[in-house]
Parts: sequence; C-alpha cells; structure tokens
Amino acid sequence: MECSGVLIIEDEQEIRDTLRELFEFEGYKVLTAENGAEGLRMLQEIRRPCIILLDILMPVMNGWEFLEARQRKQELASIPVAILSGIAEKPDSIPGVTFFFRKPVNFERLLKLVDEQREAQAGER
Repeated sequence: MECSGVLIIEDEQEIRDTLRELFEFEGYKVLTAENGAEGLRMLQEIRRPCIILLDILMPVMNGWEFLEARQRKQELASIPVAILSGIAEKPDSIPGVTFFFRKPVNFERLLKLVDEQREAQAGER
C-alpha cells in the first residue's frame, strides 16, 4: 500500500518543529499533531502516512491512549509506529509498536528507519 510521509505526534513544539524541519529537508511530507486525539483526527482525513512518530507523555490523549484507539480501527492498525520517548526503558511489549527511540533521538537512526518503512511499503504495491 502506498504511503505518504510522516505523522509526528508530539506535544513539545520545539521537538515537533525540529523533526518536521529535518524530515522536510530530507524530502518527506510531514504532518504534525500536538496530542493523540489530534493525531487520530488527522489520520481520518489524510492519506496513509508511512510511519507515525509518537510521544508517550502528552496532555489530552497520551501515547498509550492513542495506541489503544488506533488498534480498534482496522484501517489504522497496520500503520507502523515508532515511539519517541523520554521514559527510561522500552516496555516489553506494546501492541502495534515495533520501534522505540529514547529522547534525545538519534536522527540518523530515525531517518534510516523511516526510509526503510517507506521502501518496504512501496515494495508491497
């Protein structure tokens, strides 16, 4: 299935803006949301992103709540999610999450992951 860009769900504006600028510089279309509820609304209105970059600790709807809501919507459940968080350790198993990055995030590693996800999904067409 063809995907379009990156959705960043992050409540800290500086981090959100920095990631958006870095991915846009690399040629990606980037959309941002400042909490999980806004991210869910966007997913209903936009073309499928290649990956969702998700913070955990956010107001309104945190990352855990976003993941639960996403899993209940079949059309959203297959979109890859990478958690970007300041929590100390990666939880053992998070349904629907394959990737975990501790803040501060190594952008080169993150970009490599996003590139791989885009290529993998392009190969599924």
